[in-house]
Amino acid sequence: MLCHIGLSPGLRPYRGLMPLTSALLSLGALVLIAVVAGVIWRAADGRRRGGSTSAVDLADLGVTPGRVSLVQFSTETCTRCPQVRRMLQGVAAAHEGVDHVDVDLTRRPDLARRHRVLSTPTTFLIGADEALVARFTGAPRRGDIESALAELPALQEAP
Repeated sequence: MLCHIGLSPGLRPYRGLMPLTSALLSLGALVLIAVVAGVIWRAADGRRRGGSTSAVDLADLGVTPGRVSLVQFSTETCTRCPQVRRMLQGVAAAHEGVDHVDVDLTRRPDLARRHRVLSTPTTFLIGADEALVARFTGAPRRGDIESALAELPALQEAP
């Protein structure tokens, strides 16, 4: 009966089962890939990215011209945004001439496209000259914000 469909009598048909060692090796490789991806993601989260030399359109962000601004892009469903908001407000209050502006992308999705914001929270540090000095994707560390502010000439000249 098996010979007429091309199977030799000594071979069993494939039943879709994987040997245990292959399954465990595959599972181990998948876990390893997930751990490495998580470590890379965690290391990059909240890190400072370079800004750009081009001026930022301040009218759509609600930023006061001539002042240094920490612009936070958030959404209503962002779980880390309230924590970042409190931290940025504290940093702005501790530095003369620094404003904190919160932009809700839930109500203004056009700003996310225009400023290439792909996740929240995202924070822009905009200098007094209206240039984007630094960009932080994810929850930034207070020390990273403070060091970026310390590099600004407008704040170094302030008493």
